[in-house]
Amino acid sequence: MNLSPATDRTFPMNSWYVAAWDYELEHKLLARKICDQPVVLYRCKDGTPVALEDACWHRLLPLSAGSLVNDEVRCGYHGLVFNPQGRCTHMPSQETLNPSACVKTYPLVERHRFVWIWMGEAAKADPDLIPDVFQNHHPQWSGDGGITDLACDYRLLVDNLMDLTHETYVHGSSIGNDAVAEAPFTVRHTDDNVFLTRWMLDIDPPPFFKKQLGKPGNVDRWQMITFHSAATVTIDVGVAPTGTGAPEGDRSAGLSGFVIHSATPVNATSCRYFWAFLRNYKLADQRLTTEWREAARRIFGEDKSVLELQQKAVEQYPDREFYFLNIDGGAMWARRLIDRQIAAEIAQPDTAKLILRQAAG
Repeated sequence: MNLSPATDRTFPMNSWYVAAWDYELEHKLLARKICDQPVVLYRCKDGTPVALEDACWHRLLPLSAGSLVNDEVRCGYHGLVFNPQGRCTHMPSQETLNPSACVKTYPLVERHRFVWIWMGEAAKADPDLIPDVFQNHHPQWSGDGGITDLACDYRLLVDNLMDLTHETYVHGSSIGNDAVAEAPFTVRHTDDNVFLTRWMLDIDPPPFFKKQLGKPGNVDRWQMITFHSAATVTIDVGVAPTGTGAPEGDRSAGLSGFVIHSATPVNATSCRYFWAFLRNYKLADQRLTTEWREAARRIFGEDKSVLELQQKAVEQYPDREFYFLNIDGGAMWARRLIDRQIAAEIAQPDTAKLILRQAAG
């Protein structure tokens, strides 16, 4: 699906994106570009996270090139100082501060080990809209994650996650086999979410799950995917020995995992991919946590290779459109929800109506 001719915007601004893992924010300056906007992040001494526009009010030097003085940012060019609210508190060689001397601030919420940022209208930054990924910080779940930088449009990653039939071909040595590509699935959606469910019954388990399960025989495998507009996808995954009741709701004989994927656009052609791989068994086994994390890193590295090649092809053929198969049902609806969000933010009513008509398909 190409960009709408009515706008070149590819990401909503009124949406929560992951700015950083919790451990990345310290009492020092961290520069990031999010939705094509430069941002400087840091923690106050009391742990409060802060996000400011990364450009000094005076001469636009990135504030991230400056320094922290207590909880305030001092520009590295002429020494102007800005507090966590973005207000200038010091100007060199003058006692009177220009009242317009401020930099933009962005709402931040720290939740589920992620620091979430809202790049759009601050008044609309409702924390209840943050995707519920409690498994990433809950005593009944254990695991870890990482970051992968992708040289591709974040929507290509969303497409990839909403259609896991690619596991058969991209991840055949780990989590993929023929059953993934051939199994039926269902799709439904709301105004903010897309839900895709796939059951693979009485199949040979793929290599990763065969090793983790540690017993012979066929399995019933599930993938329950949820797209949280605009850029987070969660997947409830697992296997259980065939006939032990997993499709009916009893997973006790098997193993379950929960995978978090959140794509933060850097610009139209690159994104930062925050991911985590969690499990609800053997919670204290650090070796298993490391094995799962590094297996996920390798698997997502295979996705990285494909997606970056795909991005190059999209740029090579700007007039070509994507063709949709049945397997694209989840990805198609995720794209429509993204388009609708963008349309709602467009100032010109006629443009918004056009995008909404196109998104309705």
